Order: sequence, then C-alpha cells, then structure tokens
Amino acid sequence: MLAWWVMSRWLNDFVYRIELGAGIFVLAIAITSIIAVLTVGYRSLRAALANPVKSLRSE
Repeated sequence: MLAWWVMSRWLNDFVYRIELGAGIFVLAIAITSIIAVLTVGYRSLRAALANPVKSLRSE
C-alpha cells in the first residue's frame, strides 16, 4: 500500500502519466516468492542429500 502511494505520487510529476495498478505489485510479490521457494528448496534438498561423513572429514 505504501509503495503504491509513493509510486503514484512520484509518477504524477511526469508529463506522460501511466496508471499504476495493483497487478504490478502482485506480479513482483509472486516472482519474489517463486525465486525464494526455488532457492530454499534447492539448498535444502542439496543439504539433505549430502553425505555427512564427507562433511565431518573436512572439518
């Protein structure tokens, strides 16, 4: 909500104006969430499949 208000105020100063809908914010949240889930999932799977003996030998 705050981001929408700040961006709307900033965009009103330009000669060529565009409408700033909620869709762009929903899309940004969705993309960020997908990237976070994929990253955490990949790292978790890699840690779960790692050989603990190999980790203990290198310490």
